[in-house]
Amino acid sequence: MSQIYLVLSLLSLLWLSSRATSVSSGSRSILRAIDAENGDLRDYAVDLNVTNFDAVLRDTPATFAVVEFFAHWCPACRNYKPHYEKVARLFNGPDAVHPGIILMTRVDCASKINTKLCDKFSIGHYPMLFWGPPPKFVSGGWEPKQEKSEIRLIDDGRTADRLLNWINKQMGSSFGLDDEKFENEHLSSNASDPGQIARAVYDVEEATSTAFDIILEHKMIKPETRASLIKFLQLLVAHHPSRRCRKGSAEVLVNFDDLCPSDMWLTGKQEDGNGKGALRNFQICGKDVPRGYWMFCRGSKNETRGFSCGLWVLLHSLSVRIEDGESQFAFTAICEFVHNFFICEECRQHFYDMCSSVSSPFNKTRDFALWLWSAHNKVNERLIKEEASLRTEDPKFPKMIWPPKQLCSSCHLPRSQRNNSIDWDQDEVFKFLTNYYGKMLVSLYKDKKLLGNDGANGALEDLVASTSAVVVPVGAALAIAVASCAFGALACYWRSQQKSRKYFHQLHSLKNI
Repeated sequence: MSQIYLVLSLLSLLWLSSRATSVSSGSRSILRAIDAENGDLRDYAVDLNVTNFDAVLRDTPATFAVVEFFAHWCPACRNYKPHYEKVARLFNGPDAVHPGIILMTRVDCASKINTKLCDKFSIGHYPMLFWGPPPKFVSGGWEPKQEKSEIRLIDDGRTADRLLNWINKQMGSSFGLDDEKFENEHLSSNASDPGQIARAVYDVEEATSTAFDIILEHKMIKPETRASLIKFLQLLVAHHPSRRCRKGSAEVLVNFDDLCPSDMWLTGKQEDGNGKGALRNFQICGKDVPRGYWMFCRGSKNETRGFSCGLWVLLHSLSVRIEDGESQFAFTAICEFVHNFFICEECRQHFYDMCSSVSSPFNKTRDFALWLWSAHNKVNERLIKEEASLRTEDPKFPKMIWPPKQLCSSCHLPRSQRNNSIDWDQDEVFKFLTNYYGKMLVSLYKDKKLLGNDGANGALEDLVASTSAVVVPVGAALAIAVASCAFGALACYWRSQQKSRKYFHQLHSLKNI
C-alpha cells in the first residue's frame, strides 16, 4: 500500500506542477510593474496567446473586447504601442477609469505558438485591430469578405485619439483620454434596467473574495467563530451563484482542519502566522478574483456601494437558491456570519438585532427569502434618513425601498389611504426575488456556459455536507474526494488520506448546482 501511496503522491505532484506551469504561462497580470530604472510605461493591455486566448475572452466581465494582432519585431507596432496603451489605461486593470466595459488585449503573431491563431483571423499586416463581444472571439475567427460577423475590423485607429473616437462611435459614448477615475457618465440606474443584475455575478465573486480577505487580514477566525465560518462555507459550496466560488469554497472546506485546526490557538500556531499564510494560498473565487473594481455595484463615488452592495446581492441570491429544508440552516449561517465577520460594528449589531427578533424557525425558502428582503428594506429605510441628514448618499444611486415599481409593478398594491406605507403583494415579491436574484443573476454565466455540469469538476462541486449534520469539514472532504476520483490522481490520494480520519457525515445532495 505504501508503494501505491508513493505513486499517487508523485502523480499528484506532477499534476500540480503542470497546473502551475500552465497558469504561469497562460496568463499574466493586467498590470506590469513600472521599471523605475529605464522609465518604461506599465502595460495595461492584456497579452494573450493561443493557450489563454479563449479562456480570458470567455471569462471577462467586459461587454466588448479589442484585440490587437502585432509582431514584436515590427517598428510600426512598437511605435503604435504607446497609443494603444493610452486607451487601454481607461478600461483595464484595478485602476481603470471605466472598468468592466472594454477589455483591451494583444496577440504577438511573431511568436510561433500563435501562428494558427493569427491565421484564423486572416492577419495580413501589422498591427490589425478587431472589435466585438468577447464570447464571439472564443473559438472564432475573421475573414475579409465575411458577412454578418459580430467581430469587426477597426479601420481607423492609428492613434490613441482616432481609436477612442472609433470606440465612441460604436458605443454612442464620450470617453476621453484625459478621463479620471469615477468620472463615469455611463453609470445606469439599477432601478430602471432589470437586465443589469446579470453583471452582478462578478460583484458577488468580488464580495466573496473581499469578505474572506477581511477575515484573514483581521485574524477573525477564533475558537468561538470557527463553526460559524464552516457553516457559511457549506452554504457557499451548495448555493453560491458562481461555479468558481463554489469550487474554491469546497477546497477551503476540505482543507479546513489542516488550515485551521481546532487546537491552533492552544499550540500557538496562530501567532506564527502559518495558518493565515496557508489559508491565503486558497483563492476562494479563482486566481482572477478580486479584480479590484465593481460593475453592478459600482457607485458614482469611490466610497459608496461596492462591497456592501455585493454582499447583499450574495445573501439574496443564497436565500432564493436554497431548498425548503435548508431555510433555517441558511438563516443561522448568514446571521452568524454577519455577526462574527462583518467588520462594521453598527451594521453588524443592527443585523444581529433583526436576527434575534425572529421567534420561530423557518421551514420554507419563501419565508426566509421574504424575511431577508424585509430586513434589507429596514436597513435601507434607516440609511435613507441618516444619509439625507448627513448628505452622504450616492446621488446617482440613492437608497430606496426595494423593489421599485419600475422593476416590479405587480409587487406593489394600491397605497393605503391612512398612511404612505407601501402595501406589498408578497407572493409577487417572492416571485420577483426568485427570478431577479436567481435566474437573471446567473444568466450571463449561463450564456457563457460557466454553470453547466462538466464532469469531474462538477462532481467536486456538487457534493456538500448535510446541513443537519455535525459541522465537520473533513467529513465533507471525504465525500468530495470520493466523488472526485475522476478528477485525477490527486483526488484519489486525497481520498485515501482522509479515510484514516475518524469523521463521518451525511450526504446532502447530488445535483447540478
